Amino acid sequence: MALLKHKNNPKWLRVFGLGAIALAALVGVILMQRSQLDQPSQWAENPKKAEEQEALKLKLLSRAPTFGFDNVVSDWVFLNFLQYYGDDDAREKTGYSLSPKYLDIVTRLDPRFVDVYMFVSGAVSHQLGKPDLAVDLMKRGTAALSPAANPKAFQVWRFMGLDQLLLQGDIPGSILSHEMAAKWVKGTPDEDLAPLFQGTAKFLRNDPNSIPVRVFSWGSIYEQAQMVGDQQTQKRAKREIEKLGGKILEKDGKTVIQPPVSKPPKKAPR
Repeated sequence: MALLKHKNNPKWLRVFGLGAIALAALVGVILMQRSQLDQPSQWAENPKKAEEQEALKLKLLSRAPTFGFDNVVSDWVFLNFLQYYGDDDAREKTGYSLSPKYLDIVTRLDPRFVDVYMFVSGAVSHQLGKPDLAVDLMKRGTAALSPAANPKAFQVWRFMGLDQLLLQGDIPGSILSHEMAAKWVKGTPDEDLAPLFQGTAKFLRNDPNSIPVRVFSWGSIYEQAQMVGDQQTQKRAKREIEKLGGKILEKDGKTVIQPPVSKPPKKAPR
């Protein structure tokens, strides 16, 4: 009788219907994931065609409802992005133009996913030269996150502050971002970084064109890229550091960023 009562309950039927639709959507995502296993061969055989197919898939995904499975879809898209991003042979032929499309979906569906913002900075700002778009995507994170929600949330402010300084030339924005990074890192396991962020903001206030600050900032970009195996961004960061008169050294298995040596002022002739 209890079962019969539920069957005649319109509310129960609506819930069941929505659950069935969501389940079907989830199954669809899983099937798409399985079909993706064939993708590497497509990229190898005809990279241009594979790129067009991937662009169409991302367009459909960006418009499709998720039925409450935002995080599931976001994770799936991010895994596809990693496969796309790490395929060096295909990227040499087609470039990285789809990176913003992947990352737009991921940050829209799951703006609290802290780890994705390192890729936003590297792939969108530094590889594609679109810091304005990257900063817009990172603002989704700063709006949705808090130190209470994730102790690593300060990283989004830091990534944004570096891009604002080095690529946008937005000194006031970079100062604010570094101050917020210092504020959010306090009370977390990484709170020893607070003086670094505060110091960067202070240096930029006093000397917006500070060479050492820019060298160490590019050094941070270099180390970020090193963590994810982004050799293209590493090479660019190294070039920028050397252009500013600095050096990147490896000592005891650690990366050391050396700012330019300041020359003592010449004494006036007597």
